Amino acid sequence: MFLSTACFFLANVCVKEVAHLPAMESVFFRCIIASTMCVIGLKRAGASLIGENHTLLILRGLFGTTALFMFFLTLQNMPLASAQTIQYLSPIFTATIAIFVLKEAVRPSQWFFYAIAFGGVLLIEQVDDRISPLYLALGIVSAFCSGMAYNLVRSLRGREHPLTVVFHFQLIGAILGGISLLFNWVMPQGTDWLWLLGVGVLSQLGQIFLTDALQREKVASVAIVNYTGLVYAVSVGWILFGESHGLLALAGMLLVVLGVLLSVLYTRRQSRLEEIEATAA
Repeated sequence: MFLSTACFFLANVCVKEVAHLPAMESVFFRCIIASTMCVIGLKRAGASLIGENHTLLILRGLFGTTALFMFFLTLQNMPLASAQTIQYLSPIFTATIAIFVLKEAVRPSQWFFYAIAFGGVLLIEQVDDRISPLYLALGIVSAFCSGMAYNLVRSLRGREHPLTVVFHFQLIGAILGGISLLFNWVMPQGTDWLWLLGVGVLSQLGQIFLTDALQREKVASVAIVNYTGLVYAVSVGWILFGESHGLLALAGMLLVVLGVLLSVLYTRRQSRLEEIEATAA
């Protein structure tokens, strides 16, 4: 999951570098490159391209593509660290949705921690006039769709090869992105091609690591590691893009991280106590 976070962050930097291109165009190039890498990997692994759980695979692709498109829009229209922080709400949606999809319970105290995280996002929006309510809403919807996608990946654990799951996401993204190009195409120039290549390759590596992590452990536990990317986002956003943040905005980001970290630490502590009680009994 740490490797996944690093790869996705670098891919986000590449997206930021081509902010003058339509967001769906970036989605298309990311997904077409990643789809090609998936096909090569699946052939080497001798795994199925089409899989067996078609409905779940298609839903994973649709939710993943929607989350990706809206996230790219926020990356292009607000500071890098702010866009990533809003996207980091996805573990909250992941854990909440898991109550209904995977029957993984959320403890009462966790809702308080989640409220702290949401409060941090609201604080960032209030103190940073570069963030409009529209793009804040798009970022939250993106986080929700990511939470759905994570749960679908978890549901497919042991039922599909990890690359098969990734391939369906990338394939659907490439198809929808290709359709969008018929209506809104801007020709990349010069180094744009290198940035777009970076988006595709780095995102694919991040997706492989992410899928493997989600199929090995509870979604609410592994998704939290995404928050390590906030340090990268604040630092690189300032160095490369000149995106400074006030103390209140930084405090909001820290609240988001604090809220979910407290939730994870609490959950792990309770799990250990339950294991001890079960052993004692």
